[in-house]
Amino acid sequence: MTASVLSNTAGTGTTQPIPSLSVEGVSVAYSGGQVALRDVTLHLNAGTICGLIGLNGAGKSTLFKTIMGFLPTRQGQVLVHGQPVHMAQRGGLIAYVPQSEEVDWTFPVSVEDVVMMGRYGHMGRLRRPSRHDRDVVTHSLNRVGMIDFRGRQIGELSGGQRKRAFLARALAQEGKLLLLDEPFGGVDASTSDTIMGLLRDLRDEGHTVLISTHDLGSIEALCDTVALLAGRTVLASGPTREVFTPENLGRVFGGLPMLTPNGSVVVTGSQPKSPNPSPTNTGAN
Repeated sequence: MTASVLSNTAGTGTTQPIPSLSVEGVSVAYSGGQVALRDVTLHLNAGTICGLIGLNGAGKSTLFKTIMGFLPTRQGQVLVHGQPVHMAQRGGLIAYVPQSEEVDWTFPVSVEDVVMMGRYGHMGRLRRPSRHDRDVVTHSLNRVGMIDFRGRQIGELSGGQRKRAFLARALAQEGKLLLLDEPFGGVDASTSDTIMGLLRDLRDEGHTVLISTHDLGSIEALCDTVALLAGRTVLASGPTREVFTPENLGRVFGGLPMLTPNGSVVVTGSQPKSPNPSPTNTGAN
């Protein structure tokens, strides 16, 4: 399936595009019973960039891992282009760029080999890359400005270079939905600009991009929609101009957030969050 797949609208005789990502009433709990996500609903259409905003521990990484199928849901469902996650994974529809902290940088592997991992879903059981696979890897490395580092060990790279290498792996996978967990964390201004430009290009090519970020200064310039996560649930989601407001940010950060020149957040005042906030949605994303 592709982003152009249509679904019938009951009783109207009309059709609507199937969302690239549909998270409907999803709850997740850890093995000890602790709630990790609570009744999360989020819908993203093709050709959009959505920013996922929340404090550390709000559940951003957990939501990503749930969308990837790494964590089972207690209730609700996740669909990618109308397909269950396991089918979307098999079809190579989802690409994931994890936080740097989740990667073992001591593992002896070259940049080119890391990017080639994005092609595994397109290879046979023996994982022998074809000429096309190698061409895709070269193209992906070129897009992120890392072609000259293809033979370097991944552990030898700077933080920004590592981020570019894993973004190239996601590009090589040719997924329709890209999940990026803190893509701007620990990178220099040049790498940040490169990533932002590439994400805009991918959006224009019809991809759907979901990013978690603490860099609130980039939200309005980059994201078409935002989703605000607090209390293990989505408080609000929708177009950036409607949802990315001081009032909503105050609900997320427990005070009145102010942006510093470098895009970080300083919370002032005392505007406490409700312990049981009511999720709202301004409309389909």
